[in-house]
Amino acid sequence: MNSTIVPSSASTAVDTLFHRLRGDIICGQIPAGSKINEAELSRQYNVGRSTVREALARLVSACLVSRKANAGARVIELSVDGLLEIYHVREALEGMACRLAAQNMSAAEISELQQLLEEHMENSELQEGRAYYQKEGDLDFHYRLVKGSANRELIRLLCDELYAKVRMYRYQFGMLSPRASDAFSEHRHIVQAIIDRDGEMAEMLMRRHIRASRINVERQMGDELGLSLHAP
Repeated sequence: MNSTIVPSSASTAVDTLFHRLRGDIICGQIPAGSKINEAELSRQYNVGRSTVREALARLVSACLVSRKANAGARVIELSVDGLLEIYHVREALEGMACRLAAQNMSAAEISELQQLLEEHMENSELQEGRAYYQKEGDLDFHYRLVKGSANRELIRLLCDELYAKVRMYRYQFGMLSPRASDAFSEHRHIVQAIIDRDGEMAEMLMRRHIRASRINVERQMGDELGLSLHAP
């Protein structure tokens, strides 16, 4: 973590520190539940305390850091229950986003979404059915669909707040997906519904897609932790 923040002309020191800290939190280099020391971060990254405070405020908004009175800032805790709650929220909100995307995405945006899936298919792990990992932001299928909804509140809730936490769980729970090939096929069917401008079908397919992923996680985490997890 020891490095000096040197912002580029296109970013500020706060932007750069925020992205560095977010990446370190997501991958676990800054452990879940750990206390945040502003002075230590200021020293490690060679930035002023005000820069650290602003970056931490953005991490709080991104739901990766929490603040409590008289207790300071801490990285969020991770739990199986917390992960399953996220899946329930995603099922509802991303289903809605797909319905809106079928109405609002332009032909060019849909074509770009199809191209994104073609690029995903080039990944050797997906071809072998071992894993379906996606890069962040516009390279993520779900992120692009939510953006395509053109609904600012959904974009804020999912892209700006929830997805960083989702990636944090993926990295730190280390779950390989036996659903890799199925998930990719489901993505293709969702895109076809959007091409057909069938919002109801797109919503139903996305809800089923996320529900199947949640059930897989319940089974996997139950096996690993010796728990009996049941969907409500």
